[in-house]
Amino acid sequence: MQVLQVQMEIRPDPAEVGRARRWARSRLAGSGIGADEPLADTLLLLISELVTNAVVHTGCPAVLRMLFPVVRAGLGGDGRRDGDSRGGSAATEAGVGAGTVRVEVADISARPPRQRHADGEETGGRGLELVDGLADRWGWRPEGAGKSIWCEVDRAQSLLVGACDAPRAVTNGA
Repeated sequence: MQVLQVQMEIRPDPAEVGRARRWARSRLAGSGIGADEPLADTLLLLISELVTNAVVHTGCPAVLRMLFPVVRAGLGGDGRRDGDSRGGSAATEAGVGAGTVRVEVADISARPPRQRHADGEETGGRGLELVDGLADRWGWRPEGAGKSIWCEVDRAQSLLVGACDAPRAVTNGA
């Protein structure tokens, strides 16, 4: 399966969060994810949180990447011809499976992310808690002299949640 990767450079400025959201919204539309899909809202919130964390906690430039699976006409989500049962892998070098959208924010700070549990009146400290609640998977890995924090949302799961179930909620333990 092929993966389309798009990326933008982020300056260490809080105004970059809004610019990243606008840029991501246009790339989502270009990948076939409509602005009215629950998946689009989820991905934009995840992007906002990860870019905010990079800008606020590192003060360094960063790179935002989005990876989309590419499904060609006549091919199934795993890259095989429809109806072809021969072996094949839905995984790629980036680890993106069929129907999975991956968001990554890489920065030059080697300090690992730390998930906090904010108290009720605190104005910050909920970013990674939101990422944990909204993404199907997330994590981080060393990249060059810094790190990359990533999250993945399975498109099929997101569509099912949007169509059948109440959205997942993240609580602060109250």
